[in-house]
Amino acid sequence: MAASPGTPKPTTVDEHLAAAPAPARPILEQLRAILTAAAPDAVESLKWRQPAYTRQRIVYCFAGYQDHANFMPTPDTLDAFRDEIEAAGCTATRGVLQIPYDVPLPTDLIRRMAEHRAAAEAGGAKYAV
Repeated sequence: MAASPGTPKPTTVDEHLAAAPAPARPILEQLRAILTAAAPDAVESLKWRQPAYTRQRIVYCFAGYQDHANFMPTPDTLDAFRDEIEAAGCTATRGVLQIPYDVPLPTDLIRRMAEHRAAAEAGGAKYAV
């Protein structure tokens, strides 16, 4: 999400969410709540201009765009849930879950994916599950 010319770049997650496109804001707030709950000891900050959760390393990130939100755990996490991702009406690249705003947010799926990734990272996994 690029800042408009003359608009200062967000420096906090709150500023980032406030600057998000209107359709993204409620979804991003829900994602934030799910991801915070899955790794409550992680530090929330901006990495690469998007909200990220870190402990020893980055656990996951998320971001909002005009037509969809992204959740970025790891490729291995996405692979573990690939069948459910498609069934939920979402798509996934190698490292990004794309959540269109015109489908219900798959909160249970995202929660389980976030918990899966958080547990893997807590066990020392950089990318692997």
